[in-house]
Formats: sequence, structure tokens, C-alpha cells
Amino acid sequence: MRELLAVLVGGFVGTGLRLLVDLALPNAADGLPLGTLLVNVVGAFVLGLLVAQVWPHAAAWLRAGLGAGLLGSFTTFSAIAVSLVAQAHAGAWWLAAGYLVLSLVLGFGAAALGLRLGRPRRAFRERGSGVSPIDWVDE
Repeated sequence: MRELLAVLVGGFVGTGLRLLVDLALPNAADGLPLGTLLVNVVGAFVLGLLVAQVWPHAAAWLRAGLGAGLLGSFTTFSAIAVSLVAQAHAGAWWLAAGYLVLSLVLGFGAAALGLRLGRPRRAFRERGSGVSPIDWVDE
């Protein structure tokens, strides 16, 4: 029950933050959806940092609230899909393709950077016997 409440609270905060970004950087059907790109890249980076720094020591309710709740509502794949369809419908195929590539490259890059920067210093020298998302990013 604590995890559910944490997801609800995190979702409330993440959705509000997302709305603020959408109001500040509105997406146009015939332009680069900068707001959506920004929240997805920032969200991937922050989640990478959290997985590396917070997840190993955090309670399940905190991981649920920050991950699925806050960052799950802040970032969204559906916004990418809608932007791509709107761009394609407006005849901006090259823009849609570029936006898709930017979203994937910057999103994966931000997640990898967050994991790498958030990795505890001792993890650079020591490797545990278990596999964790922190080990996905090579030194």
C-alpha cells in the first residue's frame, strides 16, 4: 500500500512538472517537439542517476514513487508517438525521422551518463558478482 501511495504522489508531482515544461515549450505539429525531447532526456538522465545512487539503498516505496511515479509521469513514450504521427501527417517526414533518432540517441545517452555519473566510486574499481543496471555501462 505504501508503494501505491508513493506512486500516486510521485505521479502528481511529475505530471505537474511535465505540464510546466509543456506550457513553457509547446510542441508544434510542424516543428521539433523540444519540450517532449527535453523531458525524456532529462528523465532518462535522472533515472540513471537514481538507479546508480539511490536504488541500492532505498526502500521499495521510494523507488516506486520516484521511478514509476514521478519520472514515469514526467516522461512518456506516448508523447513521442503522437508528435511523430503529427509531424508525418503534416508532411514533415525528415523532421519526424530526425526527432525519433534524437529521442533514442539522447535518451539512451542520458540514461548511460546518469548511470555512469551516479555509480559509486568504489564500483569503478570493484565489480560485484551480481548483475545490476550499473554494470550495463562500461568504464
